[in-house]
Amino acid sequence: MSKLRIESGWGYDKFGNNKDTKLGLQEVDDDDNEKVKRKEICKWYPPNDKQKQQGISVVIQCQKAVKKISWHRKGDYFVTVSPDGRNNAVVIHQISKHLSQSPFRKSKGIVSDCKFHPFKPQLFVAYQRTIKIYDLGQQVLIKKLMPGARWLSTIDIHPRGDNLLASSYDKRVLWHDLDLSNTPYKTLRYHNKAVRSIVFHKSNLPLFASASDDGIIHVFHGTVYDDLMTNPLLVPLKKLSGHKVVNSLGVLDLIWHPKEPWLFSAGADGTARLWTT
Repeated sequence: MSKLRIESGWGYDKFGNNKDTKLGLQEVDDDDNEKVKRKEICKWYPPNDKQKQQGISVVIQCQKAVKKISWHRKGDYFVTVSPDGRNNAVVIHQISKHLSQSPFRKSKGIVSDCKFHPFKPQLFVAYQRTIKIYDLGQQVLIKKLMPGARWLSTIDIHPRGDNLLASSYDKRVLWHDLDLSNTPYKTLRYHNKAVRSIVFHKSNLPLFASASDDGIIHVFHGTVYDDLMTNPLLVPLKKLSGHKVVNSLGVLDLIWHPKEPWLFSAGADGTARLWTT
C-alpha cells in the first residue's frame, strides 16, 4: 500500500461517512438484534517526526492491549484481538480510510485469536473453548466448532480455506475439516507444555508447524486432497530444538517464508531463529 493512500484517509471518520466497508462489515450478532450506542473504539494519529524517521506511517491507539494481529488478503484490512477489551475485543481496521470497527455488539467470552478466511468474506473467532465462523457479508454466525480443548491459544486457516488448525494451552494441536463435523478430525499430542503457535505454510507446500513452552517445534506434512471423499493425511516430519526455556516460556511464535520451506521462530530466550532444510 502506497504512503499516499495511507495519508489520504485522515479525517474520513470525522465527517459522517458511511461506515460500511468493502468487506460488507457491519455489526454481527448471533443471538441479539438490540442496537447499542458505541463509544469511539480506536484513535488514529499521524506519526510524529521521530516515528516518521523509524518508518512508522500510522499510530492506532486501542482501548486495551493488543495481543494478536492478522491481515486480510487484500492488504487494506487487518484485525486485532484485545482479550481484555470485552465488547471491543475484536476490531477490524481499514488503513485507507483510517477506520476501526467492532463487528460484535457484546462480548461472547474471552477471545484468544481471530483470522480472516483466505478468500471468502468470513471471520474466524477463537474463544476459550469454541471457534465461531461469521459471514461478514450476511452478518450471521454460520458455524460453531467444538475443539474440546480447555483453553485455545491460536488458530490458522489452510490456504484452501476448508481446514483449520487450533492449538491450546493444554498441550494439544487440533485439526478441523470444515466439511465434516464441528469436532476435530485429528488431535495431535506431541508437546509436553502449552502450545502457543500453530501455522500453515501459505504456498503450495503441504507443511504446518507447532511451537510450545517445552522449547520444541514440531513440523508436519499435511496433505489436503482434491477428492472430498479422501481425508487429509497428517505425517510428523521433524522435531526442532534450540530455543531455551526461560521462566517456563519456550517458543512463542512461528511464521513460514512465503515461498520457501523456511521456518522462522521467536522464543522467550530473546532469539529469533531461521530453520531451513
